[in-house]
Amino acid sequence: MTEIQLRTFYGYLISAEARAPLTAKTYLNTLRVFQEQLGAERLIENAGEQDCVQFMLMRSEQGITGRTLAKDQAALRSFYRFLQLENLRSDNPAEQLEMPRLEKNLPRVLALDEVNTLLSAIPLDTPNGIRDRALFELIYSAGLRVSEAVSLSLEDVFFNEQLLKVHGKGGKERIIPFGSQAGEYLMQYLKTARPALLKSQHREHTETTGAVFLNNRGARLTRKGIWKRLQDIEQLSGVTTKIHTLRHSYATHLLAGGADLRSVQCLLGHSSITTTQVYTHIEDKDLEAYHRRFFEQDGAAKNSP
Repeated sequence: MTEIQLRTFYGYLISAEARAPLTAKTYLNTLRVFQEQLGAERLIENAGEQDCVQFMLMRSEQGITGRTLAKDQAALRSFYRFLQLENLRSDNPAEQLEMPRLEKNLPRVLALDEVNTLLSAIPLDTPNGIRDRALFELIYSAGLRVSEAVSLSLEDVFFNEQLLKVHGKGGKERIIPFGSQAGEYLMQYLKTARPALLKSQHREHTETTGAVFLNNRGARLTRKGIWKRLQDIEQLSGVTTKIHTLRHSYATHLLAGGADLRSVQCLLGHSSITTTQVYTHIEDKDLEAYHRRFFEQDGAAKNSP
């Protein structure tokens, strides 16, 4: 499969199947891996059902997780569906593949004191530090995905109302609030640190995107850049976490504070409430722990002389 064909398929995913750009790129990577497995003498356009099965088995043996396997399978189905629409193939050899079993691991959640320890460890003596404090305060305070933090522009921030316009998965937009502490650090960053970072901007960059968070070169901060900064902050704070863990913690703390599930669904931008329901299981675990702690103490008090 040539790169031109891949680009054509990419366009089909974006326009016809309404896939997000990141999802479409993931599908292309799957096809490249599949082509590597088949070898140079065979093309994936001509692969059969058994080839698809062998590819999925190979991915499974490599330790690929259920969710990634599901994306691999979706990529194959979409590709052969595309070939059918182009009259390049009459069948879809991936249509009958069995769905992989998805893990039901509960997401890790930070306690409130862990969140405070993590954020407080960020030094504020440099423009980068001020930016990082504002960035991670906002990610936690608004439950942002890393892609949503990256794409945030100045016009998306409404300080008077303490609201953000967030560009989520599939190009969907939502309006969500952010906390007063996050607002204070964000204002400090925009007034002091961002102008300093903007001065280091290379000549080839122009201030046209209006990105909120900038890197050392004055360009929009990337996902990779955010992940790298969090790794540094982990070492400073001693708190092990991931960016998405801050989002999980945000949702769990909202529910613990009395928010209803439907409201949390809207704030997170989940298409289905079943995705949000995982956080109720986390709350159930916390409640069980509180229950045991209370009754063990109560029993100990009753048995004491």
